[in-house]
Amino acid sequence: MATSKDYGLGEFDFARGWFMIGPASDASRTPAPIRYFGRDLVLYRGESGTAYVVDAYCPHMGAHLAKNTTSYIVRDGEHVEGEAIRCPFHGWRYGPDGACNHIPYSDFIPKAAKLRTYPVIERAGILWVWHDPEGLEPDVELPDFGGHYGQPGWVEWKIDYMGDLNSHGIEIVDNMADFGHFIPIHGATDWQYFANEFIGPHLHQYYSAGHRTLTANPEDFLVLDTWYEGPGFLQSAMAGAFDSFIMIANTPVEDGVTRSWHALMVKVHDGSRETTDEDRAMALAYQEGSRLAFAQDVEIWANKRECINPLAIPNDGPYAKVRLWYRQFYNPRNKAPEIQGRVNGLHVTLDKRPGQKVA
Repeated sequence: MATSKDYGLGEFDFARGWFMIGPASDASRTPAPIRYFGRDLVLYRGESGTAYVVDAYCPHMGAHLAKNTTSYIVRDGEHVEGEAIRCPFHGWRYGPDGACNHIPYSDFIPKAAKLRTYPVIERAGILWVWHDPEGLEPDVELPDFGGHYGQPGWVEWKIDYMGDLNSHGIEIVDNMADFGHFIPIHGATDWQYFANEFIGPHLHQYYSAGHRTLTANPEDFLVLDTWYEGPGFLQSAMAGAFDSFIMIANTPVEDGVTRSWHALMVKVHDGSRETTDEDRAMALAYQEGSRLAFAQDVEIWANKRECINPLAIPNDGPYAKVRLWYRQFYNPRNKAPEIQGRVNGLHVTLDKRPGQKVA
C-alpha cells in the first residue's frame, strides 16, 4: 500500500476537493460512524433533513459521538436535537458549526469545546464532502452532473459500490492517459481519436472508437468526453446506443486505500412521454453493462502492486502530465497556478480522423 509521500505528490497526505462519502440514503437522524481521509467521522441529519459530517470524538473526554446504543441520551431520543449532535457520554451538545452550545451540568462552555466540521452537499442522490488540509472553504463549485438527474426522459442512476481498493487514487486517475488498456480491458475497436486536455483543475479525455458491446451496430463509434473536476470523481458524457452520463467516484479511506463507486444515468426518451417500467429496466441493464466495464479496471487495481515510476512509452499516453496535474491538489492552493501552467494544453496520442495528424 503506497502512500502520497511514496508518490512524491506534495505536502499533504490527502487531496483538496469534493469527495463522495456515500449515497444520500446513508444519512439519517441516527448518527453513523464513517471513516475517510484517515479520520474517524460522524454522519447525521438534523431535524431539517440537512446532512452534517463532523469529527467523531468529543473534545471533552474523547467519547465517540456515534458508537453508542446504551446511553440514556441515545435511548431518550436526545442524540440529535434540532441540527445539533449530543455526546452520549456527558451530554455536551455541538451545533452545526461544531461549537459546543450546551453542557447539561455547566453554564461555562470552554472555547476549545469545538468539533471540526466538513461542508456537505447532497446532490444527484449522493452525499459530497469538501476536504481541504488547509481548512479553507471550497474554492470550486460541485458540478450538477450534466443537469440530467431528475429530468424528464432520463432514468436516475443507482449507486454501485465497487469496493475498497489497496490502490492510491493516483493509480486510478492514471486511466485518463492510459490509451493502451482500452483494447485488452474494455474491448475498444477501430480507433479514431484519443487525446487529453489539461485546463487548470480540470482534466479531459477525448475518445472515439468502436466497441464490442456498447454500440448498437459493429460500424458505430462510441464517443466520450470524460473529465475530472478535481481529484475525487470522474464524469463522462457518452454517445452510444443511448445517451448516458457516467460518474465514478474515488475517495480515500486511508492514505493508499480508496473506496470506489460507479453510477450511470441513461436518456431513454426525449421527455415528451412518461417513463415506463420497461424504460427503467433497459436503463438498469445499460448501467450494468457500464458497471461491468468499470469492474474490469477494478479487477486490475485490486490485484496490482503500486507503480511509483511507470515504465512508460510514448504511445501509452501522457502519464507524467496526468500525475503532475494531480499534484496540485496535494499542495497549498497558492502553488496550483504554477503546476497548472506546466501542464495546461492539449496532448493528442492518436488521431486517425480523415485529414488529421497527431500533434
